[in-house]
Amino acid sequence: MKSIFCLYVSFLATLSLFSQNDGWTISSEKVEKYTGIVTANGRIGILPEDKPFQTKSIILNNVYDKESPLGVSKILLGMNFAQLELEIDGELIEERNVSDWNQTLDMKTAGFTTSFTFKDKAKVSYTIYALRNIQYSGYIDVQIQPLKNIEVKATGIIETPDEYHSPNSTFRVFQDLETTMPILQTVAESRLGRHIVGTSATFIWHAINSTREHQRPELTHNMVTAYDNRLSFEQELKKGEIFEFAWTGAICSTQDFEDPQTESERFVIFNLLNPRADLLNQHKKLWEELWEGDIVIEGNLQDQLDVRLALYHLYAFSRGDSDLSIAPMGLSSQSYNGHIFWDSELWMFPPLLMLNQDIARSLVNYRSDRLGKAKEKAINFGYKGAMFPWESDDTGEEATPAWALTGTFEHHITADVAIAFWNYYLVTQNMDWLKERGYPMIKEVADYWVSRSTKNDDGTYSIKNVVGANEFAPNVDDNAFTNGSAITALQYATKAAKTVGVAADPAWNEVASKIRILKFPDGTTKEHATYDGERIKQADVNLLTYPLDVVNDEETVLKDLKYYEPKLAEEGPAMGQSVFAVIYARLGNAKEAYRLFRRSYEPNKRPPFGALAEAATSDNPYFATGAGGMLQVVLAGFGGLEITNEGIVQKNPILPKEWKSLTIKGVGPERKIYSVR
Repeated sequence: MKSIFCLYVSFLATLSLFSQNDGWTISSEKVEKYTGIVTANGRIGILPEDKPFQTKSIILNNVYDKESPLGVSKILLGMNFAQLELEIDGELIEERNVSDWNQTLDMKTAGFTTSFTFKDKAKVSYTIYALRNIQYSGYIDVQIQPLKNIEVKATGIIETPDEYHSPNSTFRVFQDLETTMPILQTVAESRLGRHIVGTSATFIWHAINSTREHQRPELTHNMVTAYDNRLSFEQELKKGEIFEFAWTGAICSTQDFEDPQTESERFVIFNLLNPRADLLNQHKKLWEELWEGDIVIEGNLQDQLDVRLALYHLYAFSRGDSDLSIAPMGLSSQSYNGHIFWDSELWMFPPLLMLNQDIARSLVNYRSDRLGKAKEKAINFGYKGAMFPWESDDTGEEATPAWALTGTFEHHITADVAIAFWNYYLVTQNMDWLKERGYPMIKEVADYWVSRSTKNDDGTYSIKNVVGANEFAPNVDDNAFTNGSAITALQYATKAAKTVGVAADPAWNEVASKIRILKFPDGTTKEHATYDGERIKQADVNLLTYPLDVVNDEETVLKDLKYYEPKLAEEGPAMGQSVFAVIYARLGNAKEAYRLFRRSYEPNKRPPFGALAEAATSDNPYFATGAGGMLQVVLAGFGGLEITNEGIVQKNPILPKEWKSLTIKGVGPERKIYSVR
């Protein structure tokens, strides 16, 4: 642990050195260990590398195929259209022949810029955008400043991952009247043939009118293999003559389009024939609107950057117009197969609900769109109502590998969904949504928990044979968080029924009032019926205090904190520390809250930009769930924001001594501003 801490302190010093003092940008020179930061728009995620013009991967949201013939679904890697090669005077630009290397993430505009000097011949920079306005496309804006007369050759590449089959790679020049449109394209089948994916790309020369073909550099098509499709041009540049061009691509699949090939062409043509300023200003305007919901920390630049980077990722991984949710790693990787877990409802949803109800609606609508499958699952397992899968994909069926007990027994997810639904209504007061989507969902969840509970001889109810939030303890009875979340979901169902003007099932209140929450002899909440002090993977009991408010007397809350915090395993995910931090902040203990806030993510940061891994001992960033947890510490802990029957209100905010002030902007539908000084 000591070595990890020393490595982290060194990383912090490096990060602070390269971070500009505006709170919006994070920069780095060349480093030995490198984890990139994704640029994403809620549909695609583009992950840069630390090599000139190289991109590690493109991830497609909600596009799945089976990982293997006998496996479960897995999110698709996209065909990588964000690859370029640049040659100057016949020499390929590579790591070994560049200097003055710098990469900068601008969180305000969601642009990732790389700059360097090639020998004594040219200064080069390029910025990668996953266009927020043209959601299936990306844009790489390149600038070359010659230091002497040079010859440049640029090559754009569509690189198709090996998991695709039967790629058809082409180059065609479309023409309509005087307008010519060169299109590089690859179309292929996904891993096991579930989807057809079409990817198109082209060059854009900003200073050249698209209708005057004779001004364009001559294009050369080179298909190395069907999996490596290339388009090149050459240009002579004079010293001091700044040359700008772009490479743009789009990727579509049969998940979203009947004809993904043609749609990908249309997106590229749209980008080609729109002026750069218009296209990028639209993208930046949409990000400006997202940042109306923001967190401003005065007095600690590093904390400001860390918090804003977390919020940047939640915005980048989601869209208000998609009715999609967010996987634990968002659009940064295929980790966890890109499936949707409780991470979405319990960890990422609350910050988004406070700062962007448009995106929050997308997350809850993702679940209501799959209510039918949840009802089928309940029937199939002998229950009533709706039973949600532990891991969900585009179908809404269970997507957890069969060997993982979580998929068969981690049932609190069903309550987590209903809790998110009721909180969405409390914040938005959207009665039409509650009647059409909210209450029908909450009712089915309540019916499930009535059927899932077992009545004991003393009249109490138990929920037996579950995996709780602490997944180190499978197949236990009366797990604290499962029982607490079921109680909360049942209580919310009664409230929702009254709100829409229908009669609540009396069984909901009957069961909710008698589900067991177990205690040790000294009054500490017991995690499950046979718990005896073992290590825990995740805060479980403490979730009954926040966010559930089932355990709320201060004596028990403190006992639970002091008992369970030392038992949290280092290899566990980051969110446990976040829960402890929120609770301490609400108890008025800013020192302990800040200690646990930093502990919830500091050991998980990876150089050079601070990407979060899931745990201190893992290397799988970016962990959007951890981002959601740390943001809840700031909003619900230090900021004192609570979701109540009156909407979002501020109660007892508290400021750590390390900060001069905290300002939370764009809260709730009224876009309120809350400050703590």
